[in-house]
Amino acid sequence: MTNIFDTHAHYDDEQFDPDRDEVLSALPAANVGLVLCPGCDLESSRQSIALAEQYPFLYAAAGVHPEDALGLPDDWLEQVETMTHHPKVKAVGEIGLDYYWQEVPRDLQKEVFRAQLALAQRLDMPVIVHDREAHGDSLAIVKEFPGVRGVFHCYSGSVEDAKTLIKLGWHLSFTGTITFKNARKAPEVIAAVPLDRIMVETDAPYMAPTPYRGKRCDSRYVYRMAETIAQIKGLTTQEVENATTANGKRLFKIED
Repeated sequence: MTNIFDTHAHYDDEQFDPDRDEVLSALPAANVGLVLCPGCDLESSRQSIALAEQYPFLYAAAGVHPEDALGLPDDWLEQVETMTHHPKVKAVGEIGLDYYWQEVPRDLQKEVFRAQLALAQRLDMPVIVHDREAHGDSLAIVKEFPGVRGVFHCYSGSVEDAKTLIKLGWHLSFTGTITFKNARKAPEVIAAVPLDRIMVETDAPYMAPTPYRGKRCDSRYVYRMAETIAQIKGLTTQEVENATTANGKRLFKIED
């Protein structure tokens, strides 16, 4: 049996302060074999790396999220690059564009996004992209960096954009939102794209799947995403767990 890979979880989040070690220590017994914790800013990137040093099954990414692009120090990109040299850092992320929140000017978001894509291209590292209500600009910008590959996490775009990303060599990852009764677009995307480009994630502590919706999410719930994808594609849950885990390990260059 393959243990499932939760490819996106924020265990540095303060919601885990009361019981972080208890939650993380329980994951192997819950069939969770690997977890990747992306950074959202410089400090959270450092915290994710510290957690990855503590738990053998946990890996990290380093990067600046679009919501955290204001007030960066002059050497912020150099700090990100330094963190990427850590052996347990497997990607630049999470990076991207977020047009839902209006606090950070879009031009600044694009500047920070492009800078980190250029860094990933130079380092030959995958990236983890956050794209919220910015599908057109996100796709256009990643096309500027044809040497970069990665994953659009919590994918919420169209089937057409998904097919374009697949042709460009990208992966798509899905959270607990695909289990909601009102989920419409994501099931269509999952049905349309090949299994070898799909990954599963919790985005813990957010996005808990049904029947846990409204609770704090953790990686023990990631099996629900695999179950849902299996139902959509007419496969067994084990087949989806095996494939999505292999996809994540291949993208992030994690060896057994």
